[in-house]
Amino acid sequence: MRALPLGVIMLRRTKRLRFANRAAAAIFGFDRARAKGLHLIETIPSIDLERRVDAVLAGEAAAAPPLMVSGKRTDRSYAVSVYPLTIARGDDEQPGEISGALIIAEDQTERLALERTRQEFLSNVSHELRTPLSSVKLMLETLVEGGDDDARALFLPHALREIDRLALLVQRFLEQARAESGLPAPRIDEVDLEGLTRSVLQPFQQRAAAKRISLDVHAHRPVIVEADEQQLSQILVNLIDNGLRFTPEGGAVTVDLDVEDGYAKIVIGDTGIGIPYRDLPFIFERFFVADRSRARGISGAGLGLSIVKQIVETHEGSIDVQSVLDAGTQFTIRIPMIARVS
Repeated sequence: MRALPLGVIMLRRTKRLRFANRAAAAIFGFDRARAKGLHLIETIPSIDLERRVDAVLAGEAAAAPPLMVSGKRTDRSYAVSVYPLTIARGDDEQPGEISGALIIAEDQTERLALERTRQEFLSNVSHELRTPLSSVKLMLETLVEGGDDDARALFLPHALREIDRLALLVQRFLEQARAESGLPAPRIDEVDLEGLTRSVLQPFQQRAAAKRISLDVHAHRPVIVEADEQQLSQILVNLIDNGLRFTPEGGAVTVDLDVEDGYAKIVIGDTGIGIPYRDLPFIFERFFVADRSRARGISGAGLGLSIVKQIVETHEGSIDVQSVLDAGTQFTIRIPMIARVS
């Protein structure tokens, strides 16, 4: 028990401390030597825990759920369970007399963080799916109820755009699922980055023109890299899509290509709303969505940047981000010119 990573405390029937391991002392913030023999409430000032111990000593709480408490000296969370200690009666299968209580504290920080992530993910996905579906439903209902040619010309392009948005979201989920099971080994070919970038930008031009956003690529010199063309295309699609979504009308999204110290350097910048400084360390985490309050209804599922980072790292490259609120964001990707993929 002394070596267990779980916090373990043994109490006498009088609720005085009989034993505590180092983990318990660290979790609840008391000195083991001084705490021995003290009453529970003196050692751990928690009314809820004392009530739970009282119930166990009275034989009333065999199936009670754990209490959730925060560690005294850490920012971690623990599930605290209380069990009765009984006096053995030899071979008799009947439970013995309750002689005390056993308190076990188990670290639940990671599990709770995963649960929060799951809840946020479900909320984000529900929002992302509901908005375009509601729009498509409303437009189609209008047309079914007798829309004329003008209505068709107005609503059908909008409906198609919303369907494209749904298809992109589903594609992101599939990409993330594939990444979770391990990205496939890149299929290495010589890739002309300027040619690839221009082909990726072409489908975005109509969308950019609708918002009066300039969308350009600048190649300072020919950049030929050994990499997986499809995966590089996915990087560009995700980052350009982000740039267009978070850049207001009249802004700009640019892709700069260059060579630096044996690396292909791809810089994708925009003049959008920027990313809050406090969010920058987390933007590459799965399902993380930056502060929505400034995005004026623009949202995402928090998958695109996670996928980008995984692809870059698969190519043994690196990705950095710089952002200033209301001035834009710049992603810098460096990928070895010569393939060094493991």
